[in-house]
Amino acid sequence: MTASADDSTLTTDQEMRRTLRELRRVANLLMRGLEPDDAGPSLLDVLETHLGVRPAGLPVTTEEVPGHRTVDADIAVEELAGRDPDAQLLGLGGGEMRHHMTFGDQIQHAQMGIAGALGQVEYVQRATGPGPDDHRNVVAVGLRLFRYRGEPVAVRQMAPTAQAMRPAGSIDVLAADAEVSRALVAEVRELMVDHSVLRGQVVTFSQDPYGPGLAGIGFVERPTLTRNDVVLPDGLLERVSEHVLGIAAHREVLAAYGQHLKRGVLLFGPPGTGKTHTMRYLLSQGRDTTVVLLAGGSLQFIHDAAKIARAHQPALVVLEDCDLIAEDRSFGPMAKPLLFEVLDALDGIDADADVAFLLTTNRVENLERALSQRPGRVDLAAEIPLPDEPGRRALLRLYAGALFSDEAVGDAAVRSEGTTASFAKELVRRAVLLAAAAGTEPADDHLAAALDALLSDQETLTRSLMGVGSQERLRFPEFGPAGF
Repeated sequence: MTASADDSTLTTDQEMRRTLRELRRVANLLMRGLEPDDAGPSLLDVLETHLGVRPAGLPVTTEEVPGHRTVDADIAVEELAGRDPDAQLLGLGGGEMRHHMTFGDQIQHAQMGIAGALGQVEYVQRATGPGPDDHRNVVAVGLRLFRYRGEPVAVRQMAPTAQAMRPAGSIDVLAADAEVSRALVAEVRELMVDHSVLRGQVVTFSQDPYGPGLAGIGFVERPTLTRNDVVLPDGLLERVSEHVLGIAAHREVLAAYGQHLKRGVLLFGPPGTGKTHTMRYLLSQGRDTTVVLLAGGSLQFIHDAAKIARAHQPALVVLEDCDLIAEDRSFGPMAKPLLFEVLDALDGIDADADVAFLLTTNRVENLERALSQRPGRVDLAAEIPLPDEPGRRALLRLYAGALFSDEAVGDAAVRSEGTTASFAKELVRRAVLLAAAAGTEPADDHLAAALDALLSDQETLTRSLMGVGSQERLRFPEFGPAGF
């Protein structure tokens, strides 16, 4: 008997359904990591036992955690869990797919027998300061079970991971009462600020190698400079320091009279004159000040820096070489220049916030128009000029200590007219190198010989790279004044 066309179609459909069922079964096994039946309690069992109700259908409250706040979030959640002596920290199974699922998805998949097992707690080490031992093991994938305000809660912690293309982490809260979840998340935010490892630190930003976003934060050792380590015209350093750091000492009085605390300072002048050195001095004096350093490509993260500054007052945001980004449109051809992003960030800080913005530039003419068109962003512009003869003498003595006689230092100061602080530092180094090569102690003749070499035609580019401009006037003993 020959089967009809309808019978053939029916048989084919049955085979297809059977095949699909088998494929689904195999897929479930693979996604469960080929877990044996006696793998222990499942995620659903643990959640239901702890919460007292079936977890499916309960609302999940999620707080996204930027990569640079991962440590703060871990500290905050650990503190909340630590209030319950019966708190548990468990791991989550499910292989790589757990990195791509929300907590709600993970619970739903567990109901279908997928990714429903527990596993090992995973940690990732994150820096908490500039020292080699300043690190913390942060929960990268884990589930905390504890009671909050008397109610059982489950908190899933997920740290960012570049491998899974997850640039931000999350705190996911599951509770029978959604109001309890919201209150827990709100307290996590508060604790992240109160116990932040960023407070009082000097930090820099790093760009995500996998995309345009912020990858994380690096910690920088705070400089240790004294007033004697900085050579500037009389009164200049004090004026800048008072504006950047001294205003905070009078914050109550300023606030009482309705005056703003937020301020902007612009240091300008030729390269090599000491703008960065001045900035380092300010960092050394503001021991309790949170500092965010931005330069080059990291200037695009100005809004993230402003958020950190606002949350960790007193704070200082340093933007080095702003002239380099005056017209840069790194966010795309239709975006505003980065300089205007910087000015917008200054606008976004509350007037009563104890936050200072310190901008440095070698070419103030590239910034002056933009700053004058938006007045009030910078309320002190201080020129860091080329050192005069007494300044050059002081710089040479600073870098040389007692190595050379006053006569030799004075002669070098006269001959090096038009040079920078960087030039003086390099001059002393070369004098010491000449002495080392000769196998003797540094002496006056080494300083003179080093200066002759640096003033020679062969070192024209070297002088330029140290900030000595094309209009410099340098004095050779045999030729008198010479222009380059």
